[in-house]
Amino acid sequence: MGGFIGQHAAAVTSLAFVVAGLAVLAGRRRDAPSVTYGLLVVAVGLGSLVQHGPDPSWQEYAHDIPIATLLAYIAVDAASDRFGRRLSPGWWLAVPFLMVPTVAAGPTASTIVQALLAAAAVGLCLERARVRPELRRTTIVAAVLITSGALLGAVDASLLPGHALWHVLAAAGLWRLAPTIGRRTTPGPRNCGSRCG
Repeated sequence: MGGFIGQHAAAVTSLAFVVAGLAVLAGRRRDAPSVTYGLLVVAVGLGSLVQHGPDPSWQEYAHDIPIATLLAYIAVDAASDRFGRRLSPGWWLAVPFLMVPTVAAGPTASTIVQALLAAAAVGLCLERARVRPELRRTTIVAAVLITSGALLGAVDASLLPGHALWHVLAAAGLWRLAPTIGRRTTPGPRNCGSRCG
């Protein structure tokens, strides 16, 4: 990333994820999906702070594992709702363990896995929004914020630290997506409702 200024800005803006996660936790919904989601967003911020701040030898694990886990959680949550089935938490709880050897294999492997998880999360969220009109606006606004952040993240200039902007917009997008997390179409024995998490 672009030098001292860029790293300093990225370290500070990592806290946007922490703020977003705490806002989710402080929200009106206190169900298990919201709590899990909020904690995962906080973990992303703390991992990002470790990477862009002190940058210890294990920073890749602190940074990449929470991101991958959050993406898997979002994908599993959207799939559970879209297909009206309770999906085992194992679908996302296995990800942190699988990411350990992936991160150890190097940044290319980790980036590929995170990209695949991001594609699954975005695709499933948009598919859920397609069939759930009441979630459509929230999902689209979140997707626009996160996509805008990703585009700005490609900017590498000292006056416009793109990665720092990515942090802020991605955190805002994750906060905006929170009301969709744990939502289910219909209650029932095959649907976990507020018990998922």
